[in-house]
Amino acid sequence: MLVDSRYSIRNATDNDAAGILECLRLAFEPYRSFYTKGAYEDTILTADTISERLAAMQVYVAVTDTNQVIGTIACSLTCEKEGHLRGMAVLPQWQSSGVAKALLKTAETALAALGCSIITLDTTAPLERAIRLYQRNGYHPTGRVTDFFGMPLYQYAKAII
Repeated sequence: MLVDSRYSIRNATDNDAAGILECLRLAFEPYRSFYTKGAYEDTILTADTISERLAAMQVYVAVTDTNQVIGTIACSLTCEKEGHLRGMAVLPQWQSSGVAKALLKTAETALAALGCSIITLDTTAPLERAIRLYQRNGYHPTGRVTDFFGMPLYQYAKAII
């Protein structure tokens, strides 16, 4: 898939589960105190829920030449023309390196190939840096706010005609 001189992005396999879990844990640890227990556990996944994610969604990983998972994102169709992004994370030492944008573009391309005309994602208020990334890449708040284990979850969307 997408290749950069420092990393490549490819479809995740079951063999990537431990690396994805570690990436999620390290990326979200600074925000742990802002999350409810349930929201945090749902965000960073577990050995059981990573298997479910890998089975239910297209999951991508950014990996170094030594196969270290440095970033991840998942996507799936929610209906015929709508795709949804979930679980994007980049290791702290790789943040601001372009990995997040490359993962986002990879997932968007995959969803566009499936015929999506709109992509949604949900995020929490503490993830200000991620929200800025999404907005710089064409995502806008829809005004939809749902309950995420006792905390607000804000929806963003992007048209990809």
